[in-house]
Amino acid sequence: MLFYYLDLAGVAVFAVSGVLAARDRKLDLLGVIVVAAITAIGGGTLRDLLLNRHPIFWVTDSWYLIVIIATALLTVAYVRIRPVPGITLLVADTLGLALFALSGTQLAEAAHCPPLIVVLMGTMTGVTGGILRDVITAQIPLILRREIYATAAIGGIAVYLVLSAFGLPRPFAFGGGMIVVVVLRLTAMRWRLHLPVFYQP
Repeated sequence: MLFYYLDLAGVAVFAVSGVLAARDRKLDLLGVIVVAAITAIGGGTLRDLLLNRHPIFWVTDSWYLIVIIATALLTVAYVRIRPVPGITLLVADTLGLALFALSGTQLAEAAHCPPLIVVLMGTMTGVTGGILRDVITAQIPLILRREIYATAAIGGIAVYLVLSAFGLPRPFAFGGGMIVVVVLRLTAMRWRLHLPVFYQP
């Protein structure tokens, strides 16, 4: 049950990031909700399709859509009353990345996928929604901006798998993996760290 609520929390956080990304794109209210929804459930939908999990998670549990719509409307109302600092989008995206990467990892584990596929599925669950959000709002996706983004997800997932392999209870391993994702991402943003760039003149 705890992981279910964490999944809903991840949906809410990514919905917030979707609204914040759409705030200056002159979309109507429905358009904003659509961006929020795609951001929040895009990665999980692709994960479920690849893992052949049918029906898709949000089709059988309408609470996901309810949380998305409610979060989007509340965020729109808040933004109209009080300006939100630009860093808020990046922080919300980081929290969503951490939650979804680890929840996707656990679902891939439950499907008895090999470790490499577990890492790929977890990473994909975390980053796909943000990619779709950025593409729809005509921005260069974070994952393509020399950012420590997917790398942070991979690092957190790896820590989770190692902690689990050493017998740490899954909730603690989950929390440890999330902390690693958040710390890596925020540290990279604070100090402008990025992976080496391949350039052939």
